[in-house]
Amino acid sequence: MLSFGNNTDAMFRRAASYIDLIFKGAKPADLPVQLPTKFELVVNLRTARELRIEMIPPSLIARADEVIE
Repeated sequence: MLSFGNNTDAMFRRAASYIDLIFKGAKPADLPVQLPTKFELVVNLRTARELRIEMIPPSLIARADEVIE
């Protein structure tokens, strides 16, 4: 019903730059560990209705990156 996590598309784009560095000769052990920088909130209202949950605050829905109706 609610999901908050890293944006997968952004992670794949960052991985592509890592791969580019490796192909150009950088040693993988010398590259820093990268953490996610972009997160997204997804609200699934359809699941909430199926579970008969009516109390999802409108402010939370307004802040969501994606709302599944």
